[in-house]
Amino acid sequence: MARINVLADDVTLDEPMMVEGLPGVGLVGKIVADHLVDRFEMTHYANVHCDGIPRVAVYTESDTELRTPVRLYADEERDLLVLQSDVPIHPKAAGEFAGCIRSWFEEDGVVPIFLSGIGTDKGDSVPTLYGVATGEGRVLLDEADIGHPSEMGLVTGPTGALMNYVLEHGLTSVGLVVESDPQFPDPEAARVVIKKGIEPLADVEVPVDTLVEDAEEIRRAKEQFAKRMQDADDESTQAQPLRMYQ
Repeated sequence: MARINVLADDVTLDEPMMVEGLPGVGLVGKIVADHLVDRFEMTHYANVHCDGIPRVAVYTESDTELRTPVRLYADEERDLLVLQSDVPIHPKAAGEFAGCIRSWFEEDGVVPIFLSGIGTDKGDSVPTLYGVATGEGRVLLDEADIGHPSEMGLVTGPTGALMNYVLEHGLTSVGLVVESDPQFPDPEAARVVIKKGIEPLADVEVPVDTLVEDAEEIRRAKEQFAKRMQDADDESTQAQPLRMYQ
């Protein structure tokens, strides 16, 4: 049965922002989500049980406890949630996944911050970040001084399905799109998302020194995950210029 199984009933949140960290181009969302959970030592708030999620169990180094592959973490002090996923969501299951958690957005007044990489050969230049929004999210973008898109585009995969739902139902959300490596994990793109996007939107300060110092180690650690996504021929979450379809 599709459901959000809350584990930490003692955590109180007031219309929190939720950083969505589903795997996609450059693994930007995955890297950002993992970093926030680790640096803020966030509480394992809930397990996500959806038909679109692969039926697997996850374990970590030096810990015997099994976990569901998609989880929610909470930081009560910062009024912040993170959706963390250890598995890719196949595009054919994107609609099911979005339908599983959509009512939770509304019931708990969650404001999602969706993340997507747009594959670009950016060389050594700093990745460009821009924002899109639904509902009152446009006000949030302006207050955070986040730029607008420079061209038409679309977002695919499970993140695109979630965006489609909030758009259809007039809910408030923000989407952050960043230039990222189209083939390999991109810690630099994740750093830009955190400093130029999440910090001003959620009014938090996130140390990113380890993202910079350990970029190569992070890239190697995530490459196996990225290869699994490619081997599965998975049209994962990504932003694409709309001219590709014209």
